Amino acid sequence: MVKKGDPKLPPTGWRKYIWRAPIYLYRMGLGPILGKRFLLLTHRGRKSGLPRQAVIEIVRYDPERDMYYVASGFGTSSNWYRNLQAHPEATIQIGNRTYSVLAHFLSPEESGEEMLRYARKHRRAALELARLIGLKIEDPEDEEEWRTMGREFVPFVALQVVSEESTSSEDASNP
Repeated sequence: MVKKGDPKLPPTGWRKYIWRAPIYLYRMGLGPILGKRFLLLTHRGRKSGLPRQAVIEIVRYDPERDMYYVASGFGTSSNWYRNLQAHPEATIQIGNRTYSVLAHFLSPEESGEEMLRYARKHRRAALELARLIGLKIEDPEDEEEWRTMGREFVPFVALQVVSEESTSSEDASNP
């Protein structure tokens, strides 16, 4: 049974800068050191309309649909999640490649299945995510616990690639 405890909310103050350090790596052109497991999401603020960024783990990539699946570890209250609900058009950067994407929000049942798939492939990371958001997984071998975590606490978003954007270095080499 999944038990809810106290979530470890994203840090504030000076700790916020450490939490957001991966964004600065992308801004310095060092995104490739994060590999293909993370992406930089650039989206619009739901109120301001200004560009906002977040680095998010790629839970799964579906090459047939050209779709990246990501999870909102802090639920539907995460700013990037709420911003995508208001403005589903965004861009993602993986390594040095940038894509235009359209966000699709998975149902609770679909989120449960994605959470289970993730837990099967990355058990330690899934357990750490549960701990970080204040959940206790009683039996990590119980697949229904992972489904419950996805259905009730961790919504998933599918980012459908619409097009690949060219980079300035590519533009310079292709007059």
